[in-house]
Amino acid sequence: MTFWSLLKVNDRNTVTLIRKESGVTSFSSLRYVKKYVNRKTGHCGTLDKFATGLLIACCGKYTKKVPLFMGLDKEYVAVIEFGVETDTLDPEGNIISRANVPSFETIRDNVARMTGMIMQAPPAFSALHIDGKRSYELARKGVDVQIEKRPVYIHSAEILNWSSPYLTVRLNVSKGTYVRSYARDLALACSSRAYVSALERTKIGPFSLDDAVSWNNTGALEKLDEGTAEALLSRLGEYGK
Repeated sequence: MTFWSLLKVNDRNTVTLIRKESGVTSFSSLRYVKKYVNRKTGHCGTLDKFATGLLIACCGKYTKKVPLFMGLDKEYVAVIEFGVETDTLDPEGNIISRANVPSFETIRDNVARMTGMIMQAPPAFSALHIDGKRSYELARKGVDVQIEKRPVYIHSAEILNWSSPYLTVRLNVSKGTYVRSYARDLALACSSRAYVSALERTKIGPFSLDDAVSWNNTGALEKLDEGTAEALLSRLGEYGK
């Protein structure tokens, strides 16, 4: 693509579904969208760096639609390792606690109990603001971060596989739910410890990861236009009925 053609295409208004890879931040996952679609682009809900899965990116005038997508329920497939807890509750952290691995029966019973509305404290290593600073910035400095519990909703929790000490579970959850906190609290309910070793976001509202394009698929990104956005918004409207 030439410099002049790049200038021409880098002003499109659209919405797109992006497939994020592990090891890339959500912000970095928009690199090619900003380059080939529109410099003014924002995503609708952060995924942790270690996680994979669906991101929704709004470009140009559609950045005003970000709140519509932010409030949608989400579906995740998580692999939870029992017996070990890290400070970040993910594989990038340092081990801070060890415990016995619970039986599958104990895990199964507590998964069934932890549905509906629950009170959940976000992880200390999160992007929430505390006194004007990100929580993870304070946690990295060794500050004992205490975040109040808040209500979240676990619509469903389906166990997909158990291969001790690893539990694979599909979760359908409300906005604001932290899967890392879910793993921590599930383990504590089982008198154990745990962290999320792998995480993939598979759905946001009516939108599926199967419909997403790779974050660096420039060929697909060059084809996006306003019609793409209107089609996705139409699906969103039908979903809300």
